[in-house]
Parts: sequence; structure tokens; C-alpha cells
Amino acid sequence: MSSSALPVERARPLRRVVLSALTIVVAAAGVAVATRSASAAVVDPAASYVLVNRNSGKALDVYNLATTDGAAINQYTRNDGAWQQWKFLDSGSGWYRLQSVHSGKVLDLPTTADGVQLVQNTDRNDSRQQFRLADSAGGHVRLINRNSGKALETWEWSTADGAKVSQYQDLDGANQQWQLARVGAGTAGTFTNPIKRNGPDPWLQHHNGYYYLATTTWNSTITMRRSTTLAGLATAADQVVFNLAGRANGCCNMWAPEFHLLDGPNGKRWYFYYTAGQNVSDYNPTQRLHVLESAGTDPMGPYTFKADLGSDWSLDASVLKVGSSLYLMATYNAGGSYGQSNFIQRLSNPWTLTGSRARLSSPTLSWERQTGAVNEGPEPLYHNGKVMVVYSASACWGPDYKLGLLTLTGTDPMNMAHWTKSPNPVFQRNDANGVFAPGHNGFFKSPDGTEDWIVYHANDSAGGGCDMNRSTRAQKFTWNADGTPNFGAPVRLGTTLTAPSGE
Repeated sequence: MSSSALPVERARPLRRVVLSALTIVVAAAGVAVATRSASAAVVDPAASYVLVNRNSGKALDVYNLATTDGAAINQYTRNDGAWQQWKFLDSGSGWYRLQSVHSGKVLDLPTTADGVQLVQNTDRNDSRQQFRLADSAGGHVRLINRNSGKALETWEWSTADGAKVSQYQDLDGANQQWQLARVGAGTAGTFTNPIKRNGPDPWLQHHNGYYYLATTTWNSTITMRRSTTLAGLATAADQVVFNLAGRANGCCNMWAPEFHLLDGPNGKRWYFYYTAGQNVSDYNPTQRLHVLESAGTDPMGPYTFKADLGSDWSLDASVLKVGSSLYLMATYNAGGSYGQSNFIQRLSNPWTLTGSRARLSSPTLSWERQTGAVNEGPEPLYHNGKVMVVYSASACWGPDYKLGLLTLTGTDPMNMAHWTKSPNPVFQRNDANGVFAPGHNGFFKSPDGTEDWIVYHANDSAGGGCDMNRSTRAQKFTWNADGTPNFGAPVRLGTTLTAPSGE
């Protein structure tokens, strides 16, 4: 949300000292003060740019992905999303409007006052919305507003996500200096997390040259986005592939989508599993599992409703394949001391359950019971003949949500005694990297099939919740000598990562 306006007087004393000292030095040297025009920074009106503040390292951002007039423009960890991309619209004589790729609005300073909140508004091409570039050291620029003559800056030298961007007299301070990072220039074969800002419970697959990503919507639509590159998912449009409106037993609160290419009666089809319930205030008791079927082999459908999967509270469906047999894995309330647990049940086909379900794992270890005793989100993982299940543990509304590992060490996946649980988590919070509650994952292969990747959601702070503010991240992982996965540590947002092999 927007930062509230800070009193201008708070920032003035230090600024006055700096400006006074600067004036004394310049006067003593007998040098006339003049504002330099930009020479190093030449913008391409056809290109898009991310503006990175020199002091904070954060990017100019349409905060909370707003599309409305008057919405705040703040700073946020760089992710190169459309809400951080800006086009320079030529106003003539060296003046430009900066237009958001996300909203189509342009930057606007409503008054000439120090500390006024930078906002976005419909393009009027007036002096409040026009800026020129002035050179600073190291190839950075200042953005000088035509109406006020003042420079854009991160207010009070803040380095925090969500900090206000405002204007002040041009002092050429690091908090007034911006790097113009051209989108796509010098970044071929790389990406940064998040690949979707508001993207909990992600499922990602690479198929026929495209990455396909679906996440929780928490409404009555199922959406998917696609891109030829992992980086491109950050700005790809979400497309509705199915609308749940009107379904009595599953109209709303769509969670945890997954799509699997499986054999059906008409050949291979995508089967789309999801959790949804009724439109009631206490949504949890009504959440059920459901499945759609695609008409062909396009992951984006079209889809038709295929079946309900069970009639009691459940969530986080996934499909396990052992030999020629299919199993539905999902999360139920086991009751008693077991609490929220993962279960497994045979499938006679991708949409039909058969026989009784059996308990697969329960939160029995201390690290599975932080904030809340939870096992959920079971996901299949296969490597060199080894069958594994990676699951989420502890409460999603706490910072210690994490991943655990089960390995099939017997022959019967329906027998919990044939699974061995790792005594320690395999992926968890990393305070040093600012990553909290990493979990609810999936797996995908690089385009050339040589690399293994994990996709997951996480929070930016220990106070983050179990809501739509969780973002989708991806990173490559390797394998330990015993054939188990080595996920490493979740990486910091904004870290430049090498794209999957074969892009």
C-alpha cells in the first residue's frame, strides 16, 4: 500500500547543510553553478526501461500493481515486471513523459512542493508530467520535472520496499540518481525472481517451446500465462482458461492449480486439478477437489469440467505415477493428533478415484509444527528410478513454511511404512536472502531436458501471510550422491540468474 506523506520539515535540516556546504565550495572556487544536460543517457522511445535508484538499488514501481489515476509510484525490489517498465514519450525539446507499460499512465507530480508523492495519471502532456534527463556520475541520470524544476528522489534516503518517491531541489545525491536499465538489453539468457508478483501455489510446465504458469487466483476464474522465456512470464498476460461462476459446489476461492499431461480415452490430454468451494464467509469447510479435461494437447485448453474428486474438505491435489498406476495425492484433515495430513488414493483414470485413501504423511516432527501442525501440497519427483514426494510443512501463515521429503523405499505407495521421511527439511526460510515461508512447489525441466528446476512461492518478510502477496519464484537444483534433491537456499529477489538451458 502507499506510504503516507512524510512531513517535509523532517528532511530539510540535513539537506540545507549539504546545499550550504556545496554553495560555499563552489563560490570559493569562483565557479558558476549550472545544471548539466544529459549527454551519456540517450533514450530510445521504442524501448522500455527499468529505473533503478542508486542509493537503494530498488526500482521505480507502480505500487500494488495499480491501474488507476492518482496511484502511488514508490520503489520496490527489482523484478522487471511490467509495473517496473517505463517508456519515454517524446514531448519535444528534450522533455519526456514516462509511461508505465503496466497501466498506460504517465508519471505526474501534482504540485511543486518538496515531498509530494509521485503518482501516475492519464497522459495530458503538460509540464507536471514532463521530465528531462541530467547526467550524474557513473552513467546515472537525474529526472528533472519541468513544472517544479526539482529532481525525483527516494524520500529521506529510504532503502525499504514501498518507500515513497518524491521530488526535492536538485542536489545530485545518490537518492536522486537513477540507472536506466533497458529491458532485454544485455540480459539475454537471464532472469530475476519473482516471475509473478502475486502468484501463490504456482504450477509451471515447459511444453512445445513455451513455459505455462498457473497460480491461485482466490476468485472464480482459472488463469494461465505463457512465455517462450522464463523471464517473459513476469510480464505475460494472465488468460482465463475456465470460469467457475455458477457451479454450486465449486464456484469460488480457486486454489492450488496443477495441470498434468496424462493418457485418456482420446489419447493424451491435459487434466487440470484445482481446489474450489462455495461463496461463503468461512470458505474452508466447503473447499473440494475438482478436475477439468482439455480438448487437445494445448495446456491453455479449451477445457471442460470433468469431475468432482471426493465430497469432503480437501486441497492441493497432485498426481503420482508409479509404474503403470496413477494415484491422487491430496491434503485432508486426518483428525486427532494427526491434524492436517497428506493422503494417497488410487485413480482408475485421471478423473476417477477408486478404493480407500491412505495416509501418506502427518506433521510428526518439530519443524513440521511451527505456527501450526501441517503437512500439505504433496508433489511428485522422480530421478534415476527413485520415486519421491516433496511436501510443504508447518503453517503457511507463518515464516517457517518449508519443504520436506518422502522417498518410496518399499514397493507399495499406499502403505505409509513403505515411505521414508527425511528427518530434516530440504528447503526453508533464508533470513540472509530475505526469503520467508518458501513452499507449495512444483518441478519442471529446462527446454533441452538437461536441467531440473523448482518453482515455489515465498514471502519477502517474516510478517508475510498466507495470501495473494506471495510471489512465484524459480531456481535450478542439483542432486545429492544418494539421489535426493539438493535445492540449496532460496535466492534473494532481484538476483540475476542464468535462464534454463535451451532457451
